[in-house]
Amino acid sequence: MTSLTPAEAHALARIDGLRPAMLAEIEAWAAINTGSRNLAGLAQMIDVLEAAFAPLGGTATRVAAASASQIDAGGNERPLLHGDNLHIVKRGHAPVRVLLTGHMDTVFPADHGFQACRWLDADTLNGPGVADMKGGIAVIKAALTALEASPFGEAIGWEVILNSDEEVSSPGSAPLLAEAAGRCHLGLTFEPALPDGTLAGARAGSGNFSAAIHGRAAHAGRNPADGRNALLAAADLALQLAALAGDDLSVNPAKIDGGGPNNVVPDNAVLRWNMRPRSAAAQMRAETGINAAVAAVALAHDVHVHVHGRFARPPKPLDANQQRLFDLVKSCGASLGLPISWRDTGGVCDGNNLAATGLAVVDTMGPRGGAIHSSDEFLCADSLEERARLAALVLMRVAQHGWQR
Repeated sequence: MTSLTPAEAHALARIDGLRPAMLAEIEAWAAINTGSRNLAGLAQMIDVLEAAFAPLGGTATRVAAASASQIDAGGNERPLLHGDNLHIVKRGHAPVRVLLTGHMDTVFPADHGFQACRWLDADTLNGPGVADMKGGIAVIKAALTALEASPFGEAIGWEVILNSDEEVSSPGSAPLLAEAAGRCHLGLTFEPALPDGTLAGARAGSGNFSAAIHGRAAHAGRNPADGRNALLAAADLALQLAALAGDDLSVNPAKIDGGGPNNVVPDNAVLRWNMRPRSAAAQMRAETGINAAVAAVALAHDVHVHVHGRFARPPKPLDANQQRLFDLVKSCGASLGLPISWRDTGGVCDGNNLAATGLAVVDTMGPRGGAIHSSDEFLCADSLEERARLAALVLMRVAQHGWQR
């Protein structure tokens, strides 16, 4: 174990006693609904976050979302709007630069019943986004505050990206994330750690897809053979896609839109599905399998099939490049008396996208918490200062010893 230097200990002492202030921020932020489609709530949130980070002295920019689209229930491609993203840069020309990312959106829309915080016990806060990841944003701010007050701050540059669409695979912020990852030397993403402190190691990738299927309507009794049943073709496609699943690839046909009166052969349907490959080879096999299944269904059912979507989250293997950053985090944890371990997960986040650029990134640097994406979501409040110290020490060690990309 590498012990703390006096300068490190002095800098980290600034985090002592920050829990009440951090909790006040988190509870105030959680009171603002920031469901990924709630553009008004996200606009309010970005105002609040820009003001909260202003004392750190970076240059803040609001970056409009890149264009995106979706297939509606009728099979038509429609524009899909996302909120602005907050990008803050300090010492952008420093020899070593760290990218810190978080997201302001949650999975809870404005009409969801889960909108308020409550204390389950003295250390457990239940509320929308308290762990995933408004708590993580509070940790970013506290860690950077400690860094900037330390003698090491001037040796390191940092960029913070707080995006508005992470929970829907970051279609509007992906270009911003990729650009910043190309400039920086390492990355830290502040998704919540598990309740016991375990981090996410390797991650599967994820792709969300829609297939708009166009057939031909006909009378179900008088001339059904003249019809081309789009609903039946969608069901066939779902079965063929499901057959692609294996140990390194999960496939979830999730929904079919379409159909109508019982006496009409349906001429339109939309199939939606998710795929999670655990390796680049599995992703390639999935892409080939999609193409083959679509071609087979189009031929067998005499329908037109238009596929929309992509693998927005590439797989994130725990390779040597990623491992060395995990080792640094573990070493910093040991200096703080904090055991650090990790395990593979099928979940995805912006860490997938950052790692795909070649950036080393640990993506569960946020506070401990659990039951995310449900009304039981909780934050372990006793982990706020703990995780802020861990992130701050990682930053200070990188500032002192450098980092080669």
